[in-house]
Amino acid sequence: MGRVEQRLQELGLQLPGEAMLPPGVTTPFKWVRVRGNRAYVSGHGALAADGTPLGPFGKVPSQVSLEEAQASSRSALLAMLASLKRAVGALDNIAAWLMVYGNINADPGYPQTTLVVNPASELLVDLYGPEAGAHARTAIGMAALPLDLPVILAAEVELAA
Repeated sequence: MGRVEQRLQELGLQLPGEAMLPPGVTTPFKWVRVRGNRAYVSGHGALAADGTPLGPFGKVPSQVSLEEAQASSRSALLAMLASLKRAVGALDNIAAWLMVYGNINADPGYPQTTLVVNPASELLVDLYGPEAGAHARTAIGMAALPLDLPVILAAEVELAA
């Protein structure tokens, strides 16, 4: 077990299974696209241990509280980590997190979108350290997200040579 996975275990966090989408939902794209020393991670929402979409569902903050959305953000990061592990073999093969794109299913005018994504960013720094885990980021409010998820994260990472 690598250093990153050991830290996840110490934190009591588990990576979910591969995404199990609802009937009729297809994904004509890769969850992770590796090109050269970069991996581009498609948008991920929170997943349960079995890979099914994990609630709560709806808009932040009218249907999903800030605290619930923050938990969803961390869970979405765990889903991205699970996909990256399947694509690159080990989480320690990630040399640096370059960019995290946060999309929040927000009520119109909701100004706290950055707070929603902060727990995911904090977890990355905890797992990878201040150099490799530091990343650029957006946290943008959206009118709607697929499956009515409250948070979807995407990312770009640099892979170890």
